Amino acid sequence: MSQATYAVRWKNKENVAAYPSFQNALDVIDHCVKISAGGSQLGVGGWTKAFAKEVRKKCEAHGLYFEGQIRLPQENEDISRFENDLIASKEAGATINRTACLGGRRYVNFETREAFIQFKEKSLKAIQTAEPILRKHKMKLAIENHKDWRADELVEIIKQFDSEWIGVTLDTGNNISFMEDPMYVIETLAPYAFSTHIKDMAYGMYEDGILLSEVPLGEGVVDLKRAISLCKKYNPTITFNLEMITRDPLKVPCLTEDYWATFDHPYSGRELANILKKAKEASFDLPTTSDKDMAETLEFEELNNLISLRYAEQSLGLS
Repeated sequence: MSQATYAVRWKNKENVAAYPSFQNALDVIDHCVKISAGGSQLGVGGWTKAFAKEVRKKCEAHGLYFEGQIRLPQENEDISRFENDLIASKEAGATINRTACLGGRRYVNFETREAFIQFKEKSLKAIQTAEPILRKHKMKLAIENHKDWRADELVEIIKQFDSEWIGVTLDTGNNISFMEDPMYVIETLAPYAFSTHIKDMAYGMYEDGILLSEVPLGEGVVDLKRAISLCKKYNPTITFNLEMITRDPLKVPCLTEDYWATFDHPYSGRELANILKKAKEASFDLPTTSDKDMAETLEFEELNNLISLRYAEQSLGLS
């Protein structure tokens, strides 16, 4: 499971006895055991060597995998932080670390093409700084398509570095926010994938574009069986991390001029029309949390995750 799968439970500060907040990675691992999840992908920032050893011991005791989640080095003085986090991740048993170049969303964070180009240059510099450290410690870095890169843009980055230590965390749903067909994204990125965020997606319409939601596996538009088959074809040992984020639908303002400001060329009308047609025809009941109190939201999050895990096991052959 990815860390975001339990985003509500991580952030919750209320005392809800049935769903106590996660305090650290050990709580998540205990919960993985309880619900029969295969392992976790968690942030390792600031971990001590002793804590990392605790994580490794507990994962090994229960036969769980562990992947790290790490921030790229942003400036020269940040290199030691990156290396220390990488060492902690390795000590915890990870060989792969998921990262993202952008914490937000491209169409929200940047108002101009020039601003996006500056972000790209900064990202390339950060990856370039990280590569020799990854090589030194023999650790893989998996860059997610995190509503920042179109599929072809991320492939271009991976090819530019041409390093055995740099690949992709393939998110099966994020790039619908760029009007990209999810199977096109999966087919494009699967050859470079070290890890995954497996999710299913549903959508609808609002006045400025589409509404986009994660939904329990098997209830959306993503061809999960084909996605898993392709990932295994290119990487038989790849890990499948559930990322079922329980939240209100995301607004993707693809019918506004500002949305397109960062792209270097216009999309074909066919791509946009395809997504809009499907969104208009969709009959999905998109999940919401703003109409629920915290106890109800936590219960909803748990239910979505359990439904997804059972579907993965029973219908996708994942365990």
